[in-house]
Amino acid sequence: MTGWSRAVGLITVLVLAGCADGAKFLQESKNGGVIVYPFKGEQGSLLSSSRTEAFALMKEKCHGPYTITREGETQGRTRIAGTVEGAQEAIRERRWGIQFQCR
Repeated sequence: MTGWSRAVGLITVLVLAGCADGAKFLQESKNGGVIVYPFKGEQGSLLSSSRTEAFALMKEKCHGPYTITREGETQGRTRIAGTVEGAQEAIRERRWGIQFQCR
């Protein structure tokens, strides 16, 4: 049973990680691109844990130094979440975009 429960645990972690919404490329070119990441209004875009992930993606893409050419809030999304007793709530997710060029 121990092997079975480990397998179920691993699958659960992988599924939840796949659902996580962190930093990702919105556009990618040979010498740069645009990365977006979610942030919460009260936390702000600069303190989001996904911002660190965005910087890591830029460094990896450029194999070192890069220059941020533009950044700011970009189009987010609204999702509907079910709550108690069948009521639904619209949740607005905010996103921050960073455009960059490799040096």
